[in-house]
Amino acid sequence: MNDDPPARDPIGEDARVNALEARLKAAREREEQRNKPSPGMEADANYRLGNRVLAELIGGIGGGAFIGWVIDQFAGTSPWGLLVMMALGIIVSFRNIIRISSRRPD
Repeated sequence: MNDDPPARDPIGEDARVNALEARLKAAREREEQRNKPSPGMEADANYRLGNRVLAELIGGIGGGAFIGWVIDQFAGTSPWGLLVMMALGIIVSFRNIIRISSRRPD
């Protein structure tokens, strides 16, 4: 066996490696802080949910009114197609909003 001392110090004893490990540790801590959920994240989720409810309501009413208007133009049943389809759009919108509100939070 070789009893000669090693030509280099062990890797953990090198000052450059120690400095690199310290910088890596600090970078990991900064990254964990940056990725940690902030208290405002719940407000963002509520904002998205409110936007979804608003989109359902506007889309249902607007879509029903448009389809009813198209039916009235082709069938000549003005204003009954518009009124019936808008009422169906409102019903579907409220049904979807009730589904959204009764869903358990993630």
